[in-house]
Parts: sequence; structure tokens; C-alpha cells
Amino acid sequence: MSEIRPFRIEIAQADVEDLRERLARTRWGSEIPGQGWSRGVPVDYLQGLARYWERDFDWRAAEARLNALPQFLTTVDGQDLHFAHVRSDDPAATPLLISHDWPGSFALYLPVVEALREHFHLVIVSNPGMVFSGPLTSAGWNTARSAAALNEVMRRLGYERYGVQGTGGGAWIAVEMGRQEPARVIGVHVNGHVTFPTGDPADFDGLTAAEQDRLRRLQEFRDDRMGFNAIQSTRPQTLAFGLHDSPVGQLAWIVEKFQEWTDPSAARPEDAVDRDLLLTNVSLYWFTGTAGSSANIYWESAHDPSAWAPKEKSAVPLGVALGVTDITVRRFAERDTPVTHWTELPAGGNFLPAEQPELYAEDVRAFFTKTPA
Repeated sequence: MSEIRPFRIEIAQADVEDLRERLARTRWGSEIPGQGWSRGVPVDYLQGLARYWERDFDWRAAEARLNALPQFLTTVDGQDLHFAHVRSDDPAATPLLISHDWPGSFALYLPVVEALREHFHLVIVSNPGMVFSGPLTSAGWNTARSAAALNEVMRRLGYERYGVQGTGGGAWIAVEMGRQEPARVIGVHVNGHVTFPTGDPADFDGLTAAEQDRLRRLQEFRDDRMGFNAIQSTRPQTLAFGLHDSPVGQLAWIVEKFQEWTDPSAARPEDAVDRDLLLTNVSLYWFTGTAGSSANIYWESAHDPSAWAPKEKSAVPLGVALGVTDITVRRFAERDTPVTHWTELPAGGNFLPAEQPELYAEDVRAFFTKTPA
């Protein structure tokens, strides 16, 4: 435990004032009339959200809410890793590590902490390079290295048997954690999980209508919504200059994903995720200056041959919760892991813990209840 250091968020008031001043001085551009969200974030929408961030958002209240969670740092493989460690009142509760997605953070799990801690000792990490686990101090932080580091965090906490939960890119890390440590990881639960066909025509035989629709949305995503990925996986450093210098740039870059990846029944991002929670998440990226290092995660995946090479199937059970935006097909998930739990939820998107906390928490509990420790 001496390797683990207590941590508390204490953003300097000068940094809070600097954020407000930068927001007030934003140089706004124009847009083609009537484009809506089709070409990116609308100017009038972002102006309203930025104005609220500048004038009405209470960072100190958000900071206090985050600091209600016991937080820690530990250095693994030369990189500081941040996590909240919330123990259950039940000493026999199952330890559960939670790994988030980009552009999320540990803050998005605030709505589910109390529900989950009834059943789990929670370790809610900040993924390497993101928020207080950044900036990165070296290259090479791919999925496998991140998974090994998070398994090491659990070892340092004294947890010999534990579950893992992951969202989106955090789900890839979660699956890899199980593959690396099958004797320690009792099960992996994921949401927002992304899987791909191999190109074999047999992949498409006998697909249900729902699965065909998911593949249609996967193709739409690859054709029209991959701009962020193309930039972050090729030139993350160039992108970082703009996002690091302009809070409105950082806000637009993140809020676009909340518009596209949340439940489409929500007209605006803050109709899916509480506005203050959304801005808490963006503020964490801004105050920690991790726009660049968080983007580098995509570069590492794109330039890591092992990321796309066939792997030995994991022996660790997998539970999958699908929101209405998910594009996962069960047979593709089962290539990598034995799927023992599959739930198609009636609502929610990629940011499920913040969008539908009750549905998320109940599905996590249901999976680990039937997964023996």
C-alpha cells in the first residue's frame, strides 16, 4: 500500500479564472445556414453551452462532489495512474475495476457509485493518458500495456480476485485484462463494446434483423463519423495545440461525441447527460491539459500491429449490455470471449452510466451475481 498515494483535486483559482476569461474572449466563426449538426457542432448551440460554462457552471461544487470519492495515485511503468477507491460496507463484496472510454472520465460514474457500492468494492480508474492519469510520460501506451497496468493497480490494492467493467475503448482494455490474468479476473462486463467482422462472408450468414441494423450503423459510423479517429490516430500532436489552447475547441471536440453517441431520443447532449456532469467531464480534460495524451491512445492502437492480430480466445466470462446505439454483434464478441450474459436495453447510448444509471447498475449486478467468484 506504500506504493499508493492519497490524491485530492485542488484546481488553482487562477486556472478557474483563466478558463472563464478564455471563454469570454472566444473568437466565434460562422457556419452555413441550416446545417444543424450535419457538419459538426452548430455555432449557436455551442455559444449557449460555452456561456453557461463561463457564467453559471460551478466548478467548485463539481470539485467537491468528485472529492467526496476517496482518490489515489500510483505509478506503474513510469506513468501516474489515478483512481477512486470506494469500498462497500459489505466486507465480502466483489472488487470491481471500472475502465472508461474517451472522451469520458471517472466523473461519469458518479450517478452509479451508491448503487454499485452496495455490492462492490469500486476501483474507478482514469485510463492512462486521460485526466489525472496524464499527461503521458512515454509512448507505447496501447491496450495491452494499459490492461497490464490496471491489473497491477488491483494487485497493489490487495485484490486477488476481481471483476472488470469497461465502456467503449475501456471495454477493450477490460477484455484484455481478463485475457492477461484469467486466474484473477472472475468476469468482464462491457457496454458500448465495438466488434468488427473479419471479412469472411460467413460472418453475415443468418444475421437477425437487429444485427443487420447494427452492422448498418457500424458502416454509417465508419463512413461519416470517424473524422475524430482519423485525426487522433494519425496527428494527435497537431490537434492538441488547438484543444489545449482553446476551451471552446475542447468543448466542441467532446460535446460532438455526446451528441452522436448518446440515445438518439435526446435532442441535445444535455438531454441525455446532465449538463453540469457533462461540463465537469470537459473541465477535467481542460484543467489537466490531457487533450493530446488522450488522443495519443488512438495513435497507439492504429500503429500497434498486435492490436488487430488474431488473439487466443479469453477464458473469462463476458457480459454485454447494449444500449440503443450499440453496434456489437454477438457472434463477433464470442470470437474473443465466452459470452455468458447478453442484455439489449430499451434506452441509453455509449455513456450508459451517466445516461441510464439504473439500467447500467442493474445489469452489472445481474452479470456478477451469476458469475462465480
